[in-house]
Amino acid sequence: MHYSRNPLSGKGKYIFGLILLLFISVICIAFSRADSEDFAIARREILLRRIGHELLLQSGDNTSRVLPIKKIAENEYQIRFENDFTFQTDSLVNITHRLLTQDPLARDYVVNVVNCGNTNVAYGYAISENKKDDIVPCKGRKQPKACYMINIKFKPLGIYTAKNTCFLVGGLSFLAFVGFVFFRHAKPKVTLPNDSTSWFTLGSVAFDAKNRKLIINEKTLDLTGTETRLLLIFALSPNETIERSRLQKEIWEDEGVIVGRSLDMFISKLRKKLEYDPNVQIVVIRGKGYKLNIV
Repeated sequence: MHYSRNPLSGKGKYIFGLILLLFISVICIAFSRADSEDFAIARREILLRRIGHELLLQSGDNTSRVLPIKKIAENEYQIRFENDFTFQTDSLVNITHRLLTQDPLARDYVVNVVNCGNTNVAYGYAISENKKDDIVPCKGRKQPKACYMINIKFKPLGIYTAKNTCFLVGGLSFLAFVGFVFFRHAKPKVTLPNDSTSWFTLGSVAFDAKNRKLIINEKTLDLTGTETRLLLIFALSPNETIERSRLQKEIWEDEGVIVGRSLDMFISKLRKKLEYDPNVQIVVIRGKGYKLNIV
């Protein structure tokens, strides 16, 4: 005969598990986001160098070097060149657009070509995900040969990832809420002994666990569900000390809140129903719990 309860049941453990799941999910998202952005930045710098190289080739210079890409601000990079060069505005627009379409996070950016000496903007334009918002002036003009630097500023990397993070965390939170509501309305389930072992003899008292009854001297007393679960724990371990914390956990855990005085109240009720046989008593074991003494 067994009195079984699912060790993973209970609102407290359920809510704790959901909180832990949310915490782990957020941590994993944070790390994956950082790794993704590091990879995206490295890939972006390669694309920016290719923009410089192709721009030099378009201008007829196949010997000058493109200097290392410099990050001049958050989400803003600078392409620098070894020597002076000239460029067609159309070529600059087409090359940057073709290469940056390979960067999934480069949907919106601003390009400014500045003079090395005075940092004045020689040419600039903006590209948006919505093509109607593109600002590309003065196509078809050839710029004079000079020392140029190309500054490209991107929309913040995290904006799209943050949206995905919010959707995921929001979805997990919704599932947590639905699960909590389900648990709140679910009734605690107790597996009672089967028909052949549902009877216990406690002194002169017969305990019918299945039908929740006590039979004493041909007198039948009805038991509540909680009284039955509580007495069943004692009946399965007669003359053994049962810790108070165990009784509280196994009887009230599924109800979400454990109230110490509730246990004392039900112990008192059981004592009154068992008082017909003085040889069967529930006694207090100080500092530990209770024991069903059967003489």
